[in-house]
Amino acid sequence: MARDYYQVLGVARDATSEEIQQAFRSQARKFHPDINKDPGAEERFKELNDAYGVLSDPATRRRYDRFGEDFRRVPEDYDERVAAGAGARARAGGGRPGWPGGGGGGGGVDGGRVRFVSDSAEGFEGVDFEDLFGGMFGRGATRGPVPGADQEAEIRLSVEEAFHGGKRGITLGGPAGQRTYDVTIPRGVTDGQRIRLAGQGGRGSRDAPPGDLYLRVRLRPDPRFRLEGRDIHVVLPVTPSEAALGATVPVPTPGGTAKVTVPGGSSSGRRLRLRGEGMPNPRGAAGDLYAEVRVMVPTDVTDRERRLYEELADVSSFDPRKQG
Repeated sequence: MARDYYQVLGVARDATSEEIQQAFRSQARKFHPDINKDPGAEERFKELNDAYGVLSDPATRRRYDRFGEDFRRVPEDYDERVAAGAGARARAGGGRPGWPGGGGGGGGVDGGRVRFVSDSAEGFEGVDFEDLFGGMFGRGATRGPVPGADQEAEIRLSVEEAFHGGKRGITLGGPAGQRTYDVTIPRGVTDGQRIRLAGQGGRGSRDAPPGDLYLRVRLRPDPRFRLEGRDIHVVLPVTPSEAALGATVPVPTPGGTAKVTVPGGSSSGRRLRLRGEGMPNPRGAAGDLYAEVRVMVPTDVTDRERRLYEELADVSSFDPRKQG
């Protein structure tokens, strides 16, 4: 059984949006696989992303609060379908104790939570509506057309693909075989966001329209870029002289190489902010890019370099062990 998303983030069920965001940011920094090399850190990070992706969206959070871990399999117009089916059953003269207009038949609702036929191993083939609505309203009930179920699958993107967006072909497999979809990746899509493919979900019954297919984005770990929301963090190697005297140096970004000014007297760990150079945001301000200075020393030095370093050591009074 999946863990409760509120427990995953360590927040109460009545937590505010700000509390949910704060809890995610705190734990994401701790378990990001680029920082935490523990074998279970990557799985924990994915779990945190799943929880935040659901609870940070008000509409999705309401559905999760109502239906629990099965919320993705419940059609978004579930209430309308239940009401329509109950009315059809009532007009047909049936009845099931404890359910409006209900009758006999296999159970589909238990304690206020909907039970579903399990998905395929790939998690893609969707809900068996014959079992779902047949159980609710009786096997012999007169049913009208039932729209298809919404479905969900995962796609993996590189940071650059998410940054730039664009069109690409996505092939998904299931018991019915493989299908390829032409997908428009929104520019700046982030880990955990969903891309909607209208009409590409489960088939409806009796010529009813199909559901939608939602592609859950997963960003592949990148050795250069670490993401926190729309902010991007990179390591910026600099020479001792660049760190001491200051310099303008190139810094990699998913959109290409940018320039950053390293102030003189910068030590390893200093963060330099490039406003707006993070992940794009079609609905607001882009994230920022943070370049963390890392002073690097050569492993091999020439004779002249060695003499200069020795001369510097003789004339310098700087002692980093006495600082602070």
